[in-house]
Amino acid sequence: MSLLPIFLNLAGRPALLVGAGAVALDKIGSLLKTGVRLRVIAPRARAEIQELAGEGKLELVLRAFEPADLDGNFIVIAATDLSEVNAAVYREAVARGIPCNSVDDIPNCDFFFGSVVSRGDLQIAISTAGESPAVAQRLRREIDEQLPSDLGSGLAELGELRREVLATHERGEERRLLLHELAQRQICDSALCSSKQLARTGREAARAQAGTAYLVGAGPGDPELLTVKALRLIESADVILHDDLVPQPILDLATPGAAIMNVGKRCGAKGITQEEINALIVDHARAGRSVVRLKSGDPLLFGRAAEEMAALEDGGLPFEIVPGVSAAFAAAAAIGRSLTDREWGSHVILSTGHHAQSHHRETLPAIEAATRVVYMPGRDLKMLAAEWIAEGLPPELPCVMVSHAAQAEQQVTQTTLGELGELEPAAAPSVLLAGWAVRERRVVDRAVEGAIKSQA
Repeated sequence: MSLLPIFLNLAGRPALLVGAGAVALDKIGSLLKTGVRLRVIAPRARAEIQELAGEGKLELVLRAFEPADLDGNFIVIAATDLSEVNAAVYREAVARGIPCNSVDDIPNCDFFFGSVVSRGDLQIAISTAGESPAVAQRLRREIDEQLPSDLGSGLAELGELRREVLATHERGEERRLLLHELAQRQICDSALCSSKQLARTGREAARAQAGTAYLVGAGPGDPELLTVKALRLIESADVILHDDLVPQPILDLATPGAAIMNVGKRCGAKGITQEEINALIVDHARAGRSVVRLKSGDPLLFGRAAEEMAALEDGGLPFEIVPGVSAAFAAAAAIGRSLTDREWGSHVILSTGHHAQSHHRETLPAIEAATRVVYMPGRDLKMLAAEWIAEGLPPELPCVMVSHAAQAEQQVTQTTLGELGELEPAAAPSVLLAGWAVRERRVVDRAVEGAIKSQA
């Protein structure tokens, strides 16, 4: 049997249901949800159906069916316990050109009721053409368990955006592609939602441009800490070249057709050189692809962005820098501390545990009033602790190691400079914060306070 799956708009339209028993009651529950004007005819009726009639939700006529009852109806359902009555209803409906469903009687059906999964205006109907309603019900339960509960509200928001696009964009292929792209996206409540911006500006204004490279900060790893601009570039780029520390949930935001390549270097192990990364960026952009060079944190902090920008400038290729939330700020937020403090921390020093071999290692400023932030502090913390103590920093100086800041696997370890060397190495990516501003308590030991003031 070949069936055309359609969804009928029954709101305000007349429909006839012949029968008022248990089977009819089951169909009434589905029909009344549509807003149909339902008339029920049967010699007797269940108490529940009589109550619905008393509440004005349907019209109940207590008598036997007559062929003239069919006139003027949009659809008809035969749901009596008598097969000969159901067959007569179907026969008279066909003669009048009215679609009819005779419950559990396949030969006398023009249409079938499906098992329906609903999420607001979203409906998924399953039909077995009457062969096995039980199978349809089983599939409905399985699908219902897998669909998100908020799918209906999301569809309503998407509908609003669709109407806005239809009203503001000219008909054509570009508008069609825009509507399809919106259907793939999440829609948030924020006015800065990238999907809402896409609906208002159009695809070309909101997506990565062909032949352009973007140095994008991925932030500390939480997709919700991406900037709006970073998100829409990731979602639309042809090529994504990412650091090893960019987590999978952020990479999952890329369009399905994007080429995604890990060009990261971890713990000194270099599977690819910086020169090769530069060449990849340039070659892809020169080939007319949109390229996102995705860097953990902010691209301008220890990300060798200067070398990549120089390569793009030498190649005469356009590029753009999109800042990201630095791991230092995410780590401070993770422990609920400010990196600066009017009383205890007037400086912030950003440094890394790795240094270019061709450059002389500079001594960190011996300023106890500064907050020191060390990205990628390495595994040998004893040497770093010894250097700082030799500079005159006190062993009591608070230190905090934050691993995977702002991610689900985030770990925070509080210690002091004197005990820093004994700390177990933290899982990368990690950031070391040191200074009085990141102390665990607001109360500072008077002896420590005196020591600080004596050095001021």
